[in-house]
Amino acid sequence: MAEHNILGICGALRSGSTNRALLAEAMRHYGPAHYVEADLRLPLYDGDLEAESGIPATVQTLADQIRAADAVLISTPEYNSALPGVLKNALDWVSRVPGGSPWAGKPVAIMSAAAGRAGGARSQFSLRLCLAPFRPRLLQGPEMLLAASGSAFDAAGHLKDPQSEKALTALLDALRAEVALLAK
Repeated sequence: MAEHNILGICGALRSGSTNRALLAEAMRHYGPAHYVEADLRLPLYDGDLEAESGIPATVQTLADQIRAADAVLISTPEYNSALPGVLKNALDWVSRVPGGSPWAGKPVAIMSAAAGRAGGARSQFSLRLCLAPFRPRLLQGPEMLLAASGSAFDAAGHLKDPQSEKALTALLDALRAEVALLAK
């Protein structure tokens, strides 16, 4: 079986983000894969900037990474009951890249790690709404919502709670199956 190309997108910029830790843990569970994590340090979308300078190279890189991936795995925190602005900004920029949507037909799995009890459920809901126009093959479940994420990982970066690990494994199994389905 060939290794899958997985693009990870972390909705938080902080290097110590629990969403970045969740992506790392996900890839440990996914198995052999070529993994790249996207860089969302993009300029704020500005139509004047686009008109003057075109699509920034960092945005084109992100669009190319999405297009080249067999699947995209997004891990997002919840900021003020929704997805973070940095993630929405990335979606807005990528929608402007010529050549059609790199998201179209792409298997995408969403997970979230958040400090609150709901584990980022509202951020996932808002992210699903924002992704809908791009027509990815968005997995509807199983849901991976990691609550109290600040204390959810052990010193090695592994999930402490067996239920969380079970939910993560189920999501990754579904993503792997979706990639395999498209490879047929």
